[in-house]
Amino acid sequence: MNQKDYKEKRRKRRVFSTFQIIILSFMVLILVGTALLMLPISSRSGQVTPASEAMFTAVSATCVTGLIVHDTATYWSVFGQTVILIMIQIGGLGVITIGLAILRVSGRKIGLWQRSTMQESISAPKVGGIIRFIGFMIKGTLIIEAIGALLLAPVFCKDFGFFKGLWYAVFHSVSAFCNGGFDLMGVREKFSSLTSYSANIYVNIIIMLLIVFGGIGFLVWSDVVNYKFRFRKYSLQSKVVIVTSLVLIILPAIYFYLYEYSDLASKERIISSMFQSVTARTAGFNSQDLAQMDSSGTVIMIILMIIGGSPGSTAGGMKTTTFAVLFLSAIAVFRRKNDVQCFKRRISDEAVRDAGAILFIYLLLFLVSAIAISRIESMPLLTCLFETGSAIGTVGVTLGITTKLSLVSRIIIMLLMFFGRVGGLTLIYAAIPSSDIQNSRMPLENISVG
Repeated sequence: MNQKDYKEKRRKRRVFSTFQIIILSFMVLILVGTALLMLPISSRSGQVTPASEAMFTAVSATCVTGLIVHDTATYWSVFGQTVILIMIQIGGLGVITIGLAILRVSGRKIGLWQRSTMQESISAPKVGGIIRFIGFMIKGTLIIEAIGALLLAPVFCKDFGFFKGLWYAVFHSVSAFCNGGFDLMGVREKFSSLTSYSANIYVNIIIMLLIVFGGIGFLVWSDVVNYKFRFRKYSLQSKVVIVTSLVLIILPAIYFYLYEYSDLASKERIISSMFQSVTARTAGFNSQDLAQMDSSGTVIMIILMIIGGSPGSTAGGMKTTTFAVLFLSAIAVFRRKNDVQCFKRRISDEAVRDAGAILFIYLLLFLVSAIAISRIESMPLLTCLFETGSAIGTVGVTLGITTKLSLVSRIIIMLLMFFGRVGGLTLIYAAIPSSDIQNSRMPLENISVG
């Protein structure tokens, strides 16, 4: 058998593509989580949780969203909360990442195909050094989460007792870093998130830092570790992520400070504005009542939620780099330049096309789903847009309608959460076999746009 025949035989032996493996791994985790959450031991009442409610929670946890139909603190037992936390951790890092890391520790050899799957799972730029990078991701995650838990522990131990406080510190540190949005503050008031700590600057800053650290992406942290503060040596992606993230934090925070929280004291007003701006991009916590926000603030929140975090991070959404590429592409058109440029580098035409396709998919699903839920539930469209934006951006904040949704609407929300976590292009590439891709080019003819 020659080498060509051997490669063809190996190709045919692979039943699933790398993109299909990524999707199936998330599905398996959701099904396992659903089964565990349905057990009587998972609920405080000791009763079996209905399958639809358990699955909604499992999807939300695995897709690190935070939308819930039951208050996490008062409905789920410690066992149930632990299951949710494990799903958040695995969902944040990626099922493929955890699975292949376990194979590595067990001494199993990881082949090129497995490495390629891992590369697609974490949006890494290349296959080379992927195993070392995975180790960096896991170690970095555990270290940052541990530091976050240690910093939160004094406050929570004081408020809830030593052991319960430690559990709360660990849970909220993992949930914040993974941009999960789940919280245990329902013991004070159901579905209250972090509103009871709105004036606590210390807790707000720690949670915000954990959210940013998790949402900025491990590729950026790799550059920070390797090059420290020598920004010029960072990769183009890291530069774009850092600048875009800063803009998307600072500008909305200024708006929230000027127009949303004028009734608060100065320090609480500043920290609440910053927190709102940070959490809107896939984190899911809230320190103020979102229902009190006016319509313009709600729209800004929706935009931030759809943009989301950065590639290779624990966050969802269409990603900061997608937004940046679309913005830079528009600038290139306005300036009549042939190439999209940034930091003295040219961005590929493929990246620009992908960004446009991602935006179209997100907006289409976000709008159509909101219209459908609005008609099904007879609710205001803006409220439904906020819910679908939160779902597809894997954010988890809500205006209070999640628990009121019918089964059909909840299924729509679950599909949006799943789509937002695995990514639009991943689903499309999984559905279209590589053998169907046509490389031939049709005759060119111009069409007027704009």
